[in-house]
Amino acid sequence: MKRLIFKVLMIPVMLLTFTACPQDPDFGTESHAKKYLKDEYMDVYYYWNDEINKKANPNLPIEEYFNALLYAKDRWSWMMDNSGLVTMQTGVVTGSFGMSVAQSVEYYGDYDILVRYVIKDGPADKAGIERGWVITHLGGVETMTLIREGKINDELSKSPQNYTFRLPDGSSKEITLSATTLNEPSYLDVQIFTPEDFDGLNENVGYFNYLSFTASKLNEIRTAMATLKSHNVKKMILDLRYNGGGDGEASQLLVNYLAPKSADGEIYAIRSHNKILKLAGWNESLKIERDENALDLDQLYIITGEGSASASEVVLNGLKPLMNIQHVGDTTYGKPNGMYILIYPGEKEYYDEFNLGKYDNIQWCFLPISFYTTNKDGYGNYENGLIPDHYRPDNLYEPFGAEEDLIKACLTHITTGKYPQLPAKKSRVKSISNIDGNIAIEKRDPNWGEYRVVPPTVK
Repeated sequence: MKRLIFKVLMIPVMLLTFTACPQDPDFGTESHAKKYLKDEYMDVYYYWNDEINKKANPNLPIEEYFNALLYAKDRWSWMMDNSGLVTMQTGVVTGSFGMSVAQSVEYYGDYDILVRYVIKDGPADKAGIERGWVITHLGGVETMTLIREGKINDELSKSPQNYTFRLPDGSSKEITLSATTLNEPSYLDVQIFTPEDFDGLNENVGYFNYLSFTASKLNEIRTAMATLKSHNVKKMILDLRYNGGGDGEASQLLVNYLAPKSADGEIYAIRSHNKILKLAGWNESLKIERDENALDLDQLYIITGEGSASASEVVLNGLKPLMNIQHVGDTTYGKPNGMYILIYPGEKEYYDEFNLGKYDNIQWCFLPISFYTTNKDGYGNYENGLIPDHYRPDNLYEPFGAEEDLIKACLTHITTGKYPQLPAKKSRVKSISNIDGNIAIEKRDPNWGEYRVVPPTVK
């Protein structure tokens, strides 16, 4: 089965009961899994369980059958196989170059392919590649030619691949990269901006570029927060521009570090379920349980982009009524809902293995939308995304630091109370007409965005 790209869910802590029987002669077969999917999962946990397509053909392959069951307006639910589950829960990615590439088409009119970030200790990082480098050739062929011929995405995924880069100083560099298995960290960067780093700044400002809410990497949040705490930051920039969401435990932990003392014990998110689960008492208010080492912030800047989704949106939307937040960047993805991680087989023994990081006996993972979230004020209708207080495009041309446009805008607002003018719009390459010149990136994938919670004790 085709492995699916994923990013942002959330699953509440509550009791799930499963009835699949390993003694069933069909147990473990795809036909049994499809029946289990329909009767035990979709009819019970799916948010639109009364809108399931009753005409879905059970003879379809399981992925097609799952998609056929979905409510017509559901653009978020998805499923994956064992390999996708491992990546989602552990952050271990196979076939990775350790870098992400993108274009600045929407604002700058630039179809150049730029490196937007590099994963520490990955192939790209070890080769010295940096954010802002432009890929001019792949395998000796100009990227603009590959775009026009519709071959660009295949070439970007090919390994090994010979890259030619244009560096910020105008020089060129040729590098061959081979993809590898990479355990990606949950965050890209932690920095402390001091008065020496930015004109007019009279205090330390923390910066945390958080990439993914990963269940197995909670200590990375703790380590980053400890760094910020040690520098006594009262103002912080939380960069979620590339964060598609993820695990609910991770988002709860981050909120517990960021929330001010006045918000301790306050509701930051409310989950609403279908009629069956609502009657069973499953609607839930999530409260802030402030960490003993929480930051004592008096202002928080949150940077978002079009790919900021699900759990990222829950954090932003949930904290906004509780503290002084400036939302900077682009409108978010728009995923005001979350999913339960529902695995097959679904017996307790398999969930025990799942919780221990053993996935060999798990065949499929279903992620149907199971609940919607609002903040304490009841706001949650952001299917078109959360609109920033101050719009600014992502600047791929500068490294993450005090001179990168979005970060600089936040620091300018801290020092002056105003945001600087938007960067000048000018095309850096000739426009591409009559074709789709956009490369494939996560935010355009139908499975982007996760707000997930691992099921609790299973009986």
